[in-house]
Amino acid sequence: MKNIAKGSYDENLVEDGFYILKIQNDTQELQTVEREIDSSFIQFHFCLKGKTRFNFNEGNYHLEVTEENSLLLYNTQKDLPLNLIVSPHSWLLSVVMTIRKFHSLFSNEAEYIPFLSGENKEKKYYSQEMVSPAIAVVLSQLMNYNLHPSIKQLYIKGKVYELISLYFNKTEDADLEQCPFLADEDNVRRIRMAKEIMISRMAEPPTLAELSQEIGLSLKKLKEGFKQIYGDSVYGFLFDYKMEYARKMLETGKHNVNEVGLKVGYSTASHFIASFKKKYGTTPKKYLTSNA
Repeated sequence: MKNIAKGSYDENLVEDGFYILKIQNDTQELQTVEREIDSSFIQFHFCLKGKTRFNFNEGNYHLEVTEENSLLLYNTQKDLPLNLIVSPHSWLLSVVMTIRKFHSLFSNEAEYIPFLSGENKEKKYYSQEMVSPAIAVVLSQLMNYNLHPSIKQLYIKGKVYELISLYFNKTEDADLEQCPFLADEDNVRRIRMAKEIMISRMAEPPTLAELSQEIGLSLKKLKEGFKQIYGDSVYGFLFDYKMEYARKMLETGKHNVNEVGLKVGYSTASHFIASFKKKYGTTPKKYLTSNA
């Protein structure tokens, strides 16, 4: 992180893959804030007062966010690092989280919030909208709390969850064309089918080419759509699923390491042990012992 300015910059990790930035420029001068953020993150920016300019592509393009407005940034194709010019007497609060974390807030299996509609998939997506009165209250509370250090983190976490809930609390007559999560229902259905196929055949999964043929989507759309909906590649998702499945099998105490490895698709115990260790940092046997 690079922060070249007078004024206040505060970064708070809410939990893994999820943090808030508080930027307060109470000086008479412009303040510059730069921070790396890669393409696996979705960004929400809220301007409480004053205005902030967001520079992109080394300053060749910019957007200005003014008082009581918000900006959502999302682009799976390209990193969107922060390059801000914060005006005098301006406050900005930002929430940045991984796509995977974002989905987990809404669903245990991150299923039902599709990302960008087909025509937006290849584009960088910017959505600007007014801050509602309810959101303004939460923003003010996040900027101005005065709490005992022991409960500060819990308070911040609760308020940030409230903030995201209110942001997506769209009324039924909201203009869906402006919503970046507008579903291309057929594509989403096919991607979900792909996930179910991989899970049901995890011991002998199809190749990506076979999978794309089976669900009737091009290889490119399968790869991009899966990453957008589940925040990981097809095989990355499957690996995590298999390891979690194996861990739960081991915990029952009814299966030995060989049986569990075979069940999730490893023909040799050594390959399974190596994969398990890569995921959890310990061998299945040691994991069993520690949970005995």
